[in-house]
Amino acid sequence: MLMFFLRRFLSGIVLVLVAASAIFGLMSLSDDAVARSIAGQTASEEQVAAKAAELGLDQPLVTRYVDWLTGLLNGDLGSSWYSGQPVNTIISAKLPVTLSILLVGLFAAAVLAVLIGVAAAVKGGWVDRAVQSLAILGFAVPSFLLALVLSVTFAVNWRIFPAVGFVPLSESFSGWIMSVTLPATALAIGAMAATAQQVRGSMLDVLGADYVRTLRSRGLSERSLLFRHALRNAVPPALTVLGLQFIGLVGGAIVVERVFGLYGIGTEIFSASSGGDQPVVLGITVVLVIIIVLVNLLMDVAYGVLNPKVRVA
Repeated sequence: MLMFFLRRFLSGIVLVLVAASAIFGLMSLSDDAVARSIAGQTASEEQVAAKAAELGLDQPLVTRYVDWLTGLLNGDLGSSWYSGQPVNTIISAKLPVTLSILLVGLFAAAVLAVLIGVAAAVKGGWVDRAVQSLAILGFAVPSFLLALVLSVTFAVNWRIFPAVGFVPLSESFSGWIMSVTLPATALAIGAMAATAQQVRGSMLDVLGADYVRTLRSRGLSERSLLFRHALRNAVPPALTVLGLQFIGLVGGAIVVERVFGLYGIGTEIFSASSGGDQPVVLGITVVLVIIIVLVNLLMDVAYGVLNPKVRVA
């Protein structure tokens, strides 16, 4: 199990470095435009060149990359080219907002997907057809549209939840729950639909297996059969799907945060990328990739615990 974990961990580190390097290269293509934007459109060529030198853009690309990578390995993500604020400070202020809606959304998607998927596989009939229809609807409707519908319905019209804003968990648990419920729901529905479909398919396969029929013929209770045997073997494939869906949750958070007026990582990277603020974009990208890698690493470990055969893969 330890070697399985180490292999996944090392592959995650490689992924972080590859993603960061790719973003660094792409962002470097617009260096001249960024220097012009920061200096001002009316600035002279000398002023633009001076600003580029101040930002280090006159250095060779390899030198800049090595300097940035060295800072990254030392935990220093640099400072914003616009505000001068350390990127670490920007991220630490914005990250709790995004993590709140991502983790709540992921938890809700996982729990609901298991319940709905198992119900569809076991009950069949109209329950199965209803789940299939809801899954298709969940696939088809984008998260930003769901966010708008939820905001108008539950915040503007019914006034059950706040329409905008975020309450930190440290200030009020109930306020935190109220502020993250709608954005987390908007993110979770698509992931829940995909994962529920996988749970349903896996449960149908497992329930049709020979060992399940044998256990049932020996008089094992249906509840024990479902939750102690069948579900244990049906969940691992769903974990893989849920891990992939989490990547979609991260992308959807950028739009959902703007709908609900949440000033998190998604809003910050949108603003930074629009202005070409390379240190902020790179820092946030690295943090988001690390979060994705960690979540998928946990999924892989859970998969290995439930299905020992994959540990030797």
